[in-house]
Amino acid sequence: MTFTFISAGESHGPQLTTIVTGMPAGVTLDRSRINRDLQRRQHGYGRGGRMKIESDEAEIAGGVRGSETLGGPIAIVVRNRDYENWQGAMDPWQLDEAEAHKRRVHAPRPGHVDLPGGMKYGRRDLRDILERASARETASRVAAGAIAKELLRAFDIEIRSGVVSVGAAGDPEYSPSWEELTKVDDESPLRAVQREHEAAMIAEVDRAKEAGETLGGTIVVAAKNVPLGLGSFVQWTEKLDGRIARAIMSIHAVKGVAIGDGIAAARKPGSEVHDAIYRDEQRGYHRTTNRAGGLEGGVTNGQPVVVRAFMKPISTLRRGLPSIDIETKEPHRSQWERSDVTAVPACGVVCEAMLAIALADAMREKFGGDSLREMRRNYEGYLQQIAEW
Repeated sequence: MTFTFISAGESHGPQLTTIVTGMPAGVTLDRSRINRDLQRRQHGYGRGGRMKIESDEAEIAGGVRGSETLGGPIAIVVRNRDYENWQGAMDPWQLDEAEAHKRRVHAPRPGHVDLPGGMKYGRRDLRDILERASARETASRVAAGAIAKELLRAFDIEIRSGVVSVGAAGDPEYSPSWEELTKVDDESPLRAVQREHEAAMIAEVDRAKEAGETLGGTIVVAAKNVPLGLGSFVQWTEKLDGRIARAIMSIHAVKGVAIGDGIAAARKPGSEVHDAIYRDEQRGYHRTTNRAGGLEGGVTNGQPVVVRAFMKPISTLRRGLPSIDIETKEPHRSQWERSDVTAVPACGVVCEAMLAIALADAMREKFGGDSLREMRRNYEGYLQQIAEW
């Protein structure tokens, strides 16, 4: 039993379509929470003009009745309002030649998949590549992740995220507590964990915008109440830390992932890295630190799962970078596609979604069940087994 999703759609096409599979029957969905996550993805200082056009909402087109999951695939539609301005260039059946020519992309952006994608798929208009490769696709991930969160919530598993650095501002190695992550203000400009750093982050974004630059940053995302024993050490494909890393690394512009102390641990001796084990009658086995980020040997150990994502600057720069016109083969500045200066706060919301999907998949793998009731029965029996051990 697995929890997964597949998405379809282009950035300026009619809509994004997402199919979620592996959801048990009997889970009550909250439409306002799902749409709230989609709105959170659009928020953040430094976002571009596209966010003024779109107002994302999830339309459920299958797999749910009366707010309750039925056990089959769940179909989700997120409309692209900007399609009205792009229909001539993006209509699935017939293009307006003048519009298509005006929107044509022929000077690939360094750091984007424009050039290798065009060569791989044999497309001479690189818009055929960037439309699907666009970070607009993350709206599908957030919709699927919101469904995953509803499943996890049935088992009291919570997920939070926050930004610890943008550009040179903030502290990319800062390790926030769970309590600090719960206090992150989604309405603040950059969803900063340490609010005292937010003014410097905003100034970084302003300087980058003035210079025609873009900025990356660092996000911490964590999950609380994850049960011990998800994942496995018996095969490399089953190690949950590897599966989580893959999920987070697949997010647009994320170029590095650390579990727990991760990268910082490479500079320390073992005594300052590993989490000592204690036991008493009241708490049983427990730790006083969580440097491992809740995973040891690919298996959850009962502590919060903590992941750090490192996002590179967006590859679409207003001032462009040296590139080549693929038609003339002459030097040409890379073309500017309407874009953000930074999307680090939004990336945190996408990280939440991908962590939720990875954990929901591990929960379905471990506890199975066609219905939530059956899955919960398996879960409670396992917790009893752990308590008796």
